[in-house]
Amino acid sequence: MVSLALGIPGIRRDPAQLPPTVGRPDTPGLIDTFGRTARDLRISITEKCSLRCTYCMPEAGLPAIARENLLTATEIARLVAIAVRDLGVHDIRFTGGEPLMRADLAEIIRQSAAVAHLPGGGMASISMTTNAIGLDHRIHELVEAGLTRINISLDTVDRDHFARLTRRDRLPSVFAGIQAAKDAGLTPLKINAVLMRDTLAGAADLLQWCLANGVRLRFIEQMPLDADEAWARDNMVDAAELLAVLGTRFTLSQPHRDDPSAPAEEWTVDGGPATVGIIASVTRSFCEACDRTRVTAEGTVRSCLFGDDETDLRALLRNGSDDATIAKWWRAAQWGKQSGHGMDRADFVRPQRSMGAIGG
Repeated sequence: MVSLALGIPGIRRDPAQLPPTVGRPDTPGLIDTFGRTARDLRISITEKCSLRCTYCMPEAGLPAIARENLLTATEIARLVAIAVRDLGVHDIRFTGGEPLMRADLAEIIRQSAAVAHLPGGGMASISMTTNAIGLDHRIHELVEAGLTRINISLDTVDRDHFARLTRRDRLPSVFAGIQAAKDAGLTPLKINAVLMRDTLAGAADLLQWCLANGVRLRFIEQMPLDADEAWARDNMVDAAELLAVLGTRFTLSQPHRDDPSAPAEEWTVDGGPATVGIIASVTRSFCEACDRTRVTAEGTVRSCLFGDDETDLRALLRNGSDDATIAKWWRAAQWGKQSGHGMDRADFVRPQRSMGAIGG
């Protein structure tokens, strides 16, 4: 059964119960009721991961998704084609879990790149967020398949600390993956680091390492998306505290955001040209400029990280629905996107899924 959530976590209804004009299926792009247009598609392709980061995964990992419930490479490519051709999407990013855990990752990228032709000419970007473990062994096939950009998650450059944080002693493998991506020409290479009380003391060391290795660092305020539900607002590290710590070693100036919908505010480091980005998702929300739409590994559209409403596109892909019907339901899902994450409200309720289950 195709199901559409109607703003209440856990509530799903058959489309037959809804009026045919639900949402805005007549609009050309992915527009919501607040006037935002989604042009950035995040597709999770697996719940599996080679690490167990404390802010993302439980120690035992996430419950396994049955193989038949995961989108296939062909189904993923069909959604990419609809998104780019019919819905105005310009950027495709594959996430997880860890995308490298999919043996058919290169095929997913190859099929998606083959249909990612923008209506006005050119190609949508094909990128990936990864922990880089094993990337050095696969980078060439991924680039050959059509991968154009990459973000790598790295919270510390201290091996012991990395092992405690991720519950795996794999830092040398991450370094090897980063070097392989640089050698393959995937620049600018971005490093994402989640801000935590436990990692704040090493933030300046991480920035120094990134500057020395020619990669761009972005710090991200930790959000309440950890599987263990240990996040607490009164204990989180915010952007202001990070700036104070980095300011003891570096001169940071001229904060700017080149693209209004870009999540990171960029600060010039020691007069430039190097910069460091800060994504203040909690304390300096950019929800009003959000341009993202998300598809989970099971094939449901999730218009917001913090909204539990999901629309099942996998059922449509497998019941013979045509592309126009899938695009209609996707538009309807995006039309219902909430105004923001609401973490500043007393009635805020954290989402039922963790980050590892949603996709970044």
